[in-house]
Amino acid sequence: MNAAPRNIVLLDLDGTLTASAPGIIASVRKAYADMELPVPDDAELQRFIGPAIIESLQRNHVPDDMLQQGVDAYRSYYSDIPAFDDPNDPGHKVPGHLCCTVFDGIPEQLAALRSDGFMLALATAKPEYQAKPVCAHFHIDHMIDEIYGASRDFSRLKKDQVIRYAFDNIGFDPANGDRALMVGDRWTDVDGAIACGLDCLGCRWGYAEPNELEEHGAYRVIDHVDQLHDAVSEYFG
Repeated sequence: MNAAPRNIVLLDLDGTLTASAPGIIASVRKAYADMELPVPDDAELQRFIGPAIIESLQRNHVPDDMLQQGVDAYRSYYSDIPAFDDPNDPGHKVPGHLCCTVFDGIPEQLAALRSDGFMLALATAKPEYQAKPVCAHFHIDHMIDEIYGASRDFSRLKKDQVIRYAFDNIGFDPANGDRALMVGDRWTDVDGAIACGLDCLGCRWGYAEPNELEEHGAYRVIDHVDQLHDAVSEYFG
């Protein structure tokens, strides 16, 4: 007998569940300083949130022969070196990935979704080895069912690759009635979802530029965290 059909909600991390800009941007600044290259302007630094780090470095004209140095420096500051003030514990230094907060209301919204029987899976372009410690530190791993991210070696880089990786591990089976929805705050989430034949619910509380989500084809955009449960429920009917 086939398993019961599942309604699966794929959730982005940065800008959707967490306000992660301070740690990401601070780590990028440190990486550019190590490379002795000019730091991008504030608008461009904001665009580092969402895409893979190597894509952002390429977009910002880091020479090919320095890309690995930039990636390594960023990853060190983001994952390992306690160089930044902890917004949750002033005076305490933490690596970039902990220079972050969970958006107000997210735990309650995720609890309501799980209570209604939705399967919740993280699908982030952040490398999985970076995403899991963030989820553990902020207890997000107890709020969702699965965690999937990009690979460390860039063989799984873009959001559509992460979504397909998640589906392979989940055993996603539309023929058995499984349905899925992507939830995210950047164009990468929308484009990745569409490439996989999914709709994307856009989150305006994240880091998208004006009209970014609509222009890339988000089927709906919500403005506030407290709209998440109802919007997902309405989508699945």
